[in-house]
Amino acid sequence: MKIFYIANARMPTEKAHGIQIMKMCEAFADAGATVELVLPRRFNFIKKSPFEYYGVKKNFNITKLPSLDLVRFGKIGFLIQSLSFAGAALGYVMFKKADIIYSRDELPLFLLGFFKKNIVWEAHAPKWNFAAKSILKKRRKIIAITRGLKNFYAEKGAEENNIFIAPDGVDTARFGGEGKKSEAREKLKLPQGKKIAVYTGHLYAWKGADTLIKSAEFLGKDILVYLAGGTAGDIARVRKELPAGGNIVIAGARPHSEISDWQRAADALILPNTAKDDVSKYYTSPMKLFEYMASGTPIVSSDLPSIREILNESNSILVEPDNPEALAAGIERVLNDRELAEKISKRAFADAQNHTWEKRAKRILAFIAGRAETKETAKMSA
Repeated sequence: MKIFYIANARMPTEKAHGIQIMKMCEAFADAGATVELVLPRRFNFIKKSPFEYYGVKKNFNITKLPSLDLVRFGKIGFLIQSLSFAGAALGYVMFKKADIIYSRDELPLFLLGFFKKNIVWEAHAPKWNFAAKSILKKRRKIIAITRGLKNFYAEKGAEENNIFIAPDGVDTARFGGEGKKSEAREKLKLPQGKKIAVYTGHLYAWKGADTLIKSAEFLGKDILVYLAGGTAGDIARVRKELPAGGNIVIAGARPHSEISDWQRAADALILPNTAKDDVSKYYTSPMKLFEYMASGTPIVSSDLPSIREILNESNSILVEPDNPEALAAGIERVLNDRELAEKISKRAFADAQNHTWEKRAKRILAFIAGRAETKETAKMSA
């Protein structure tokens, strides 16, 4: 099976979608497919190869096509770049033999849809533009990362049997919680005797970092909260919001290779997504959620429909979103009840084994090929 995975992304990128794209190409190849990742040629301040940057096996090929690299000029620049790359991808793929043309980007699939039938769109947000409408009209197969997204497109007229739910995944070998907490803290130079709650990832408003910061005033002074991640602009913004003398520590942007150490060093991992944004509330499938689960560290999370698709009371502490006091109470609860912390972390670790990139790739390929579903696959797509 030959797969062209088209991704309009600067690679490597410090953003999470780069990890997801590379891990899925690796997993498709591990499942037996011949994979070619098609990218735009763009300026990149990260000089490592994507394989080295993400620690991914070289079991697939990468091709970079020319595009007008005008993203730095804002929305118009991004639109021009997107159109130029979509045109280049059309010219490159149209006359090549492929079993599957796969993408998270609807624009190249819109163009290829005039000539090809074997296209598959992996939807990560509730988009309803001309390209998305065309994909639905032509009854192309859709991979939705949440049930919320499946419902969104079904309500727009897509046939439900053309939509498959495939939440994001995790590399359990990397995030499997191996090694002692004390060793991770020593490596990261974190205090051994303190209770530590950790948030990893970007600091966008819809991720709820502001709620976590406000929750600190309700936490005991023996508890430290570390935020590991974020762009330079978001880190500067968050630093201005910090109360003087508080117990919040901004660790700054960290290499992805280090994130598993942060999660292993924590006594609790925090997922404070907001309910004020529909993407957060209904449609997101955070990769950090699955990393948290695989780490063996207890999770305290906002109670949202999107998160409820994966978490529940048996594998996490769920609290009212956008409520700093409720979040603090959830953190205190898991830090002060060792038996509860061990119970939910073990259940989350077991549940994470069903969400590896390898299993995700196999489920998607089975759906595309129209093979009979296993009980496991049927459960995921229900």
